[in-house]
Amino acid sequence: MPEGPEIKQEADRLNEAIGGQMLISVFFAFEHLKSYEKTFIGESITFVEPRGKALLTHLSSNQTIYSHNQLYGKWFVTPSNEPPNTGRSLRLALRSVSADALLYSASEIDVWDTGEVYAHPYVANLGPEVLKPGVRLSSVVKQLENKRFRNRPLGVLLLDQAFVAGIGNYLRSDILHAARLHPEWRPSDLTDHQRHELAQAIRNITRQSYKTGGITNDLRRVRRLKASGQTRAGYRHLAFNRDDDHCYTCGTPIEKIEFAGRRLYLCPACQPDPAC
Repeated sequence: MPEGPEIKQEADRLNEAIGGQMLISVFFAFEHLKSYEKTFIGESITFVEPRGKALLTHLSSNQTIYSHNQLYGKWFVTPSNEPPNTGRSLRLALRSVSADALLYSASEIDVWDTGEVYAHPYVANLGPEVLKPGVRLSSVVKQLENKRFRNRPLGVLLLDQAFVAGIGNYLRSDILHAARLHPEWRPSDLTDHQRHELAQAIRNITRQSYKTGGITNDLRRVRRLKASGQTRAGYRHLAFNRDDDHCYTCGTPIEKIEFAGRRLYLCPACQPDPAC
């Protein structure tokens, strides 16, 4: 599933392609949305806004298309009337004179009044979004101290969109590795310094991933690895998907475990189990 950085990159791409453009054709696959196909023609896309792992496509009619890619959804941006070569099912098409924005395979699409869309159950429940410029580190620290979250294992907590929006599986592994914390630790187990370090890792790694197209590894190390001929798969992450390799810090083999029903990667030396 795309995580916050990928969704924001997607919003950037859509804004560049169809932002400010008038719609000349609209298609909804779901029957309950078919009536909007005609009413949206002639309206303009004012702005595509990322919220967590969802996108809000705002229209000049003061209506907003809510979409969530879930696991399989994927946006394609193509020149007008040049559909991509894909076997996916088209769910939403927003066509302008110059470009088409096509959403395939997504199962969550709806239309809301723009003034009410922030009450959508998913959007309303989101925690701080560290990719938004105005969000401060202190807001993440406050979440770690919040009674609602402070006694939950970090490996579970980081996937909760009500805690911090936009974190998924690869960010979870690499944030915990950067903070040198085992997923069993709880915020309440940590010192003030450790909570601050974790908040920094949440903010910095998520923002770096957005700016670099998904790279969470130290960028100086990335330059060295690229110069040595390493592929993107080999230099992209700190720990995620590196169970065939060694920790960059101490050389211990990275381990792959299952935590909260999903794979997680860690260094057992740098991130010791609190039970040990």
